[in-house]
Amino acid sequence: MSKINKKWIFRQLKNDLIVKDSHRGVTLTYSWFANQVGHFSLGFIPTILLKEVIDNYTDFENPAIITAIFISLFWLVFELYNFLGPLLKVTNKTFKPKWRNIAFDTITDLLFFFLGSFSASLFIFNSNINLYIVLLISLLLVYPIYYWFITKMYQSYAFYPFQFRLSQWGFGLSTDNKKSVLDFINKENKGKHLMIFGSKSSGKTSLSIGILNELSIKHNTCLYITSMKLYSMFYFSDKNEQQIWSWKESEYMVIDDINPGDPIKKNIVNSKKFLNFIDTSKDKNILNREILKNKNIIWVMGNEYISDKEYYSSWVLMLNELGVNNEKIESINLSK
Repeated sequence: MSKINKKWIFRQLKNDLIVKDSHRGVTLTYSWFANQVGHFSLGFIPTILLKEVIDNYTDFENPAIITAIFISLFWLVFELYNFLGPLLKVTNKTFKPKWRNIAFDTITDLLFFFLGSFSASLFIFNSNINLYIVLLISLLLVYPIYYWFITKMYQSYAFYPFQFRLSQWGFGLSTDNKKSVLDFINKENKGKHLMIFGSKSSGKTSLSIGILNELSIKHNTCLYITSMKLYSMFYFSDKNEQQIWSWKESEYMVIDDINPGDPIKKNIVNSKKFLNFIDTSKDKNILNREILKNKNIIWVMGNEYISDKEYYSSWVLMLNELGVNNEKIESINLSK
């Protein structure tokens, strides 16, 4: 499987630092860096300003250090509220927030706040203690910078239409359906197939993106694609220059908009036609079938299968035709 290597990291850094965002748009990695520069600035600038106030109205011997500590404590309290407040108020308990991941993100933000504050203190008053603190914080930031930069790349190259965490999903699920979701994320078996059925606005696309995004954050190669776009890709083996991994190389994939579902009653694509696209108009395309069989796929069906058992069965039979065993096929119905 294609993973992010040094070549792609340096290419991403070059694009983010040199290529104009007005020309190629803003990437997740660029946005992350811009966010951290903002955190650094919110530590640096207030420290400079507050130091002037302390100089004018107090008799402290070392106002630079005191100011840096005060600003750092302020952002510590702010981030603790920002971390705990909204999360503790979450009423949707279908999927719990990933507290460790969010805590790590909060710690990373705090380190940038602290770095800004003590860099300002070092700028104001060049002392060994200021220098040691700045060096220590910089050292502590090495791994978080690497982790979050790589993570944003895994999310970017999945090509999600929007960013969404599973804990944000606001619809209810039965215990069995919730287990199906968690099994898809946590178990490492190959060739898992999860079919999500539902009418318009039932949350099927956001649920599928939330599931895959959790896997992207764990540094799995994921890909979001609509069925219409996938049809043509069945005929090609090469990925374009904007991709690190193709549909064939990704470990996980969402195939969205296979059929619209209610209120549109007529199915645009049936299972036989989909299989024909997989086979690229041959009797059998063994390679495509084998890849899909062994890949972990979320099929967003867009159909109320409870009222159409034959439709559901036809897609299960298609997966069986690919060589997928029934024990590796699960379904979720979101129809209202």
